[in-house]
Amino acid sequence: MNKVVHYQHLKNIDYKQGWDYQTQLFERIIDLKIENRKQGTTHPTPNYLLFCQHPHVYTLGKSGTLEHLLLSEEELRKRQIDFYKINRGGDITYHGVGQLVGYPILDLDNFFTDIHRYLRFLEEAVILTLQEYNITAERIEGLTGVWITDNGENPRKICAMGVKTSRWVTMHGFALNVNTNLQYFDYIVPCGIQDKGVTSMAQELGTPVDQAVVERKLLKQIAQLFEMEIEELVAV
Repeated sequence: MNKVVHYQHLKNIDYKQGWDYQTQLFERIIDLKIENRKQGTTHPTPNYLLFCQHPHVYTLGKSGTLEHLLLSEEELRKRQIDFYKINRGGDITYHGVGQLVGYPILDLDNFFTDIHRYLRFLEEAVILTLQEYNITAERIEGLTGVWITDNGENPRKICAMGVKTSRWVTMHGFALNVNTNLQYFDYIVPCGIQDKGVTSMAQELGTPVDQAVVERKLLKQIAQLFEMEIEELVAV
């Protein structure tokens, strides 16, 4: 098992550019796994973890419906918001500046072959990071992601998740609202859930948050939970 994970911060990158880069890494790992199987070799498969932000964009997962996008093509253009139908699970979500987006591109054969556990570990890393800011977050049974509730009332999502897997290799990931402009969620039905809200760390704390610090804390939590050995790559 190769526990080394190459960490890279892509800064504020166009969504399609980031998606293409993810796909390139994802397919590289899968191709190596196929080659190992065909040739009987045991070349170690690499793992990657990408952090970034995106300019305003809505993405619609495979199980989503266009009815959950509340803007027309013309309105999207006027507001300079991109839109993509993509190959992850889940419904529609928003990405924008002030949001920490994470893309783990991992060969789970290097860790554990359990998608449920994989998602719970990502959620737990976010929950533990938020605890460091005295924000109490939790899971809601039957719903993926991380939520804030007031003793079970007024649930609002602070971190969305959606993944794609093939041959136990993962791509896509999570989006944690740090200083996100929540107004952009008003133009969609976030994750297809109509009876729950959306929030951010800044909203909960009443003040902007240093996103670079959040990134370091979350990276540490992910590394500890997955028992990763992080190798940082030069930022793009």
